[in-house]
Amino acid sequence: MNRVIGIDYGKKRVGVAVTDPCGIVATALGTVASNEIYKFLEEYFKREQVDTIVVGHPKQMDNSDSQSMTYITPFVKALTRKFPDKKIEMYDERFTSVLAHKALIEGGAKKHVRQDKALIDSMSAVIILNSWLESKKNF
Repeated sequence: MNRVIGIDYGKKRVGVAVTDPCGIVATALGTVASNEIYKFLEEYFKREQVDTIVVGHPKQMDNSDSQSMTYITPFVKALTRKFPDKKIEMYDERFTSVLAHKALIEGGAKKHVRQDKALIDSMSAVIILNSWLESKKNF
């Protein structure tokens, strides 16, 4: 199995995470400006073998799509066109920002660290990717 990329897409920033080559553990790659994500991915794909891109799918509590899908859907379509050799999956991202913030609190992070939106975005990408990996273990 090759690496899997996890993405928490936002209008300004994109949190990015990646698995190890065996696809077992997800770690943060960082945060990239939304207008630079395609270039970032192209460069990363030149260095590393990646089979799958998992994009966070924002949903409401009633399981309907959130308003954010108005800009995430075009992003996913563009990913599909730019990287036709990659499998692209969407995965429920409800509560990932809350979980990331909670993890920082439990880890003893100072308030100014917890307010770092880029850090929250990259941690959210890790949570999305880890959740996706766990869901695959159950099949």
